[in-house]
Amino acid sequence: MSIKGEAYIAGAYEHPTRKAVDKSLAQLHAEVAKGALEDAGLTKDDVDGYFCAGDAPGLGALSMADYMGLKLRHMDTSETGGSSYLLHVGHAAQAIKAGKCKIALVTLAGRPRADGMAIGTKPRSYGSDSPDVAFEFPFSPAIVNMYAMCAHRHMHEYGTTSEQLAWIKVAASHHAQHNPDAMLQNVVTVEDVVTSPVIADPLHRLDCCVISDGGGALVVVAPEIADQIKRPKVKLLGAGEAPKHQMGGRIDLTYSAAVHSGPIAFEEAGVTPADIKYASIYDSFTISVLIQLEDLGFCAKGEGGKFVADGNLISGTGKLPFNTDGGGLCNNHPGNRGGMTKVIEAVRQLRGEAHPAVQVPNCDLALAHGTGGSLGTRHAGATLIMERV
Repeated sequence: MSIKGEAYIAGAYEHPTRKAVDKSLAQLHAEVAKGALEDAGLTKDDVDGYFCAGDAPGLGALSMADYMGLKLRHMDTSETGGSSYLLHVGHAAQAIKAGKCKIALVTLAGRPRADGMAIGTKPRSYGSDSPDVAFEFPFSPAIVNMYAMCAHRHMHEYGTTSEQLAWIKVAASHHAQHNPDAMLQNVVTVEDVVTSPVIADPLHRLDCCVISDGGGALVVVAPEIADQIKRPKVKLLGAGEAPKHQMGGRIDLTYSAAVHSGPIAFEEAGVTPADIKYASIYDSFTISVLIQLEDLGFCAKGEGGKFVADGNLISGTGKLPFNTDGGGLCNNHPGNRGGMTKVIEAVRQLRGEAHPAVQVPNCDLALAHGTGGSLGTRHAGATLIMERV
């Protein structure tokens, strides 16, 4: 079901907290929902569709609908890790087109920092009843190990260097200096990155994302509702989603699910990577960005290192401005960040509401892409293409 022109993003909000010791998970969900609805000029009583993922407490959509007092006609709790929220935007557009709802709310929240979670370095099994756990659990892989394997393989196959990866962090830091809420606001150099401590060879500490609390929310509405709202209109043009799994052990670590989800979104939108003015790319680690840029078609496979080098991702000077809020590498990473904040910053860019120092001139077409799971094993990719009207 094509979503092109069938729905608009009318509200977007990112929680300013980075450590929520005084807030419950449900409270964070409610606060970001309130913020996004106020941004759209709507209230909770207008909402008739609600979308959330595994980060929602209790019984997910049921518990949060009760907590927030939502009267709903449609609910969706699709769970694909950090890419869930990009899926939710696409699913909301499909539900709107099908007449299931007219005003859909999507929320994300997390408290990993307040809870002292070692997200990247603690082994994760994804549930003891998962059919693939028996093949990984004995080795206790951590997330950073998985991404380090991808980086090593990319370096082996294509000659990618640590210095090239470092440019991704450098670009993120140039943007984060203008974000007062960002956890890391200092501009760093390539040397700073490659001389920071190694966490999992070849990834250094500054190749890794921050760990924060917080969250975000989006409001997706039918065209007739968007016409009534006094906010810049952001039209959904295309959406793609796809898994990449272990394929019985036949794993190629050099590509991600974006190689499948990206073409779906571009075909539906009727545009090409060369048309995109701004890209929000999930950045759990620097290698995540490089591989996804290749898979989305912004450069050829193996050319990612050259593409990101020399500041080519920095707004104002680079070929493709990315993550102008500082991204997960510098701004925030509240648990399943993968897609929500990617869409929020893309909406800011399309509205012309990003910080003046990083606002992309004449930004009329933007892409957001998220990954849920781990590039080194099973994961899902989700891609959205949006247009300023």
